[in-house]
Amino acid sequence: NPYAGLVSHLRASWLSGKTRPMKYRMAQLEALGRFLDDKKQEILEATELDMGKPSFEAFFSEILLCKNELNVTLNNLSQWMKDEYVDKNLVMQLDSAFIRKDPYGVVLIIAPWNYPIHLFLVPLIGAIAAGNCAIIKPSEISKNTERLIAETLSCYLDNDCFAVVTGGVPETTRLLENKFDYIFFTGSPAVGRIVMTAAAKHLTPVTLELGGKNPCYVSDTCDVTNVARRVAWGRFFNAGQTCIAPDYLLCTIEMQEKLMPALREAITEFFGPNPQESPDFGRIVSDKQFRRLRALLGSGRVALGGQTDEAERYIAPTVLADVLPSDPAMQEEIFGPILPIVVIANMDEAIDFINARPRPLALYAFSCDSKIVNQVLERTSSGGFCGNDTLMHLTLTSLPFGGIGNSGLGKYHGKFTFDTFSHHRGCLHRNMGLETLNTPRYPPYTQQKLGLLTTTFEVKRRGTCTLL
Repeated sequence: NPYAGLVSHLRASWLSGKTRPMKYRMAQLEALGRFLDDKKQEILEATELDMGKPSFEAFFSEILLCKNELNVTLNNLSQWMKDEYVDKNLVMQLDSAFIRKDPYGVVLIIAPWNYPIHLFLVPLIGAIAAGNCAIIKPSEISKNTERLIAETLSCYLDNDCFAVVTGGVPETTRLLENKFDYIFFTGSPAVGRIVMTAAAKHLTPVTLELGGKNPCYVSDTCDVTNVARRVAWGRFFNAGQTCIAPDYLLCTIEMQEKLMPALREAITEFFGPNPQESPDFGRIVSDKQFRRLRALLGSGRVALGGQTDEAERYIAPTVLADVLPSDPAMQEEIFGPILPIVVIANMDEAIDFINARPRPLALYAFSCDSKIVNQVLERTSSGGFCGNDTLMHLTLTSLPFGGIGNSGLGKYHGKFTFDTFSHHRGCLHRNMGLETLNTPRYPPYTQQKLGLLTTTFEVKRRGTCTLL
């Protein structure tokens, strides 16, 4: 295997204990901060070349949010690394019972193309913070960013403990043949199954950050202008190539008619009368993705947008009205600047529609009535939830980010990333003396010993009080 030597080298570094001291972890994390600072302009240029990403969007998603994750980790790492002491029973009052946060070892991080810096760097921050060695596999589809990572990251990180592997499907397949101690994958459910199958051969634990069709319910009681602006921003940010973008709207026929002019106004406000000329609207990452998206424009009727330019891989911000559940746009995650509207009769029908499909990575609900938002929250299941906005829950490092079912497995961001890359090791350190306390558990067994054992080990339910 072409990567066996690399994995063995990193494993030897990890077994040496090099990555365990907090001082080492902090130094490597600070080096990542310097990478973001020094290469800021190159990151903006690479993402612009790869997918026409506006510098505003690239700075916000690829640099600012990564710096936030980094600083939260640097600010709290000493606390996160501490042993966590736990409750004890009567027998062990003089002993030490605690949870030790151990690194897994050598981990693999496979990143996608849509946020090519953010989606390798945020997991890497947690992997380093937890004391692991890591191999990073950036996406070959965002080729300019891949080249930047491959050529420059090694100048900042310890090359005995961290490495970048480039290439496409064949290289990733060979890489996955090696035994890793943890695999963190971001991408599609289809590839997630392949990664999980490869991991199963070595009983390697995984985090899978996948996608899905994220529903957005709009109730009849809402501020239509605000809904249109927030939905349009969430759908068309990064030209719709966002795993938590609202994938389709669910609303009544009356709300669809109200939303159309409001969405038209929002799109014009954001991108001007011709979004193709706007510096603030991106492009589709590849010809293959462009052709896939163009084929979805036949669903329902094009109410807004619909223009395409294959030479530029441009698809206008598009809204499709009267889309049927059987239409092509409803059979796959869109991952582009197309927003279908599916008409439903009421909230109950919208909830039934959501629950009849695989659980999404994100779910959105808009209403001026908080009871309606809470109803949608309580009666559905999704990786994350955001009421009266889109995407913004991702920006809080205090919230776990991850999918459920078809949309993924595991969670990260902030301390959750550190915990994901840490093995929580249950530890008990007993006193060498006081052997009399252990006598009740030893044979020969008697009823008296069982009574003593029960008294000292039994956990009783707290008393309840009933008011008559």
